[in-house]
Amino acid sequence: MTGGTDDDVLLRTEGRAAHLTLNRPRALNALTHSMVRTIARALDAWEDDPSVGTIVISGAGERGLCAGGDIRAIHDSARAGTAEAADFWRDEYRLNARIARLTTPYVAVMDGIVMGGGVGVSAHGSVRIVTERSRVAMPETGIGFVPDVGGTHLLARAPGLTGTHLALTGAPVGAADARLAGLADHFVPSGDLPALLAALAELPAHEAVARYERPAPPGELAAHREWIDHCYAAGTVEEIVRRLLDHGSPAAKEAATALQAKSPTALKVTLASLRRAGRAETLESVLEQEYRVSCHMLAHPDLAEGVRAQVIDKDRAPRWSPATLGEVTDEDVNRMFAPLGDARELRLAPTDPQEVPR
Repeated sequence: MTGGTDDDVLLRTEGRAAHLTLNRPRALNALTHSMVRTIARALDAWEDDPSVGTIVISGAGERGLCAGGDIRAIHDSARAGTAEAADFWRDEYRLNARIARLTTPYVAVMDGIVMGGGVGVSAHGSVRIVTERSRVAMPETGIGFVPDVGGTHLLARAPGLTGTHLALTGAPVGAADARLAGLADHFVPSGDLPALLAALAELPAHEAVARYERPAPPGELAAHREWIDHCYAAGTVEEIVRRLLDHGSPAAKEAATALQAKSPTALKVTLASLRRAGRAETLESVLEQEYRVSCHMLAHPDLAEGVRAQVIDKDRAPRWSPATLGEVTDEDVNRMFAPLGDARELRLAPTDPQEVPR
């Protein structure tokens, strides 16, 4: 397979490396349903091709790998009450699981912006590269949604409660902090990426990366572990906010301010999702949970309102419903995890973690 028919995903092979290039630079390479399907078909073909030793995913343009899913389309589905968003998520989450269980090395070039669905097509890979330009985030609570694409699986396993901090605030992190949080593996200066990609045509992935890997510039999360682990250990989002405000650290107060601007429902559902994901044994079971939550959140008014405020009207003044954390009950949260019914559930075959190389 040396070429593609979908211009939004460019497919090519160079030597032993097969390349997926997300090619919607004006939309920061946001994923559409057709792009997800194209990537899945390419993975099927390349994993069965003995001439392909490495699969590489990168983004076109100068801004980043991928800003996430096409949230305008998701907004339209939410407003219209259609199943288009649920159908997209079904195939997207299947792709996330597919990436995690690939036996062919999968090199994700996480240069620039990598958010939401962009994390889903990169951070489940076996070789995850960040640069000094990387800004990695799961910012869903800011649009009235919850981290998905296996994000709760990844963040629930981050050191201490750093993952809870990143999931609730949606804060972007650089290379060192992405590595600390378990979202990336290797730092390569952005100027060396062309040489690395050329080397992948000739060398196994681990050998090529070893040539260009360097120490990452210092991050911030490690220095904030004391207040992060204390504040986010609270049992409720309300208590987390109180601890952040009372702590005294400017960074903790900044996190509290960030939380106070997010959807109260999304915050509470995200905290519950993370804690459930931390008890789950497999990525597949977490993706099944995320699909259930995503479908329920699609019908909640905060998703359409959040996208309107942040992306469509850009007034940055969402009117959340309910408007306060205290108005979101445990019953409201539990309803987001209710079964969808056998015909609608996402069913993914479990994978033995020992079978998936990292």
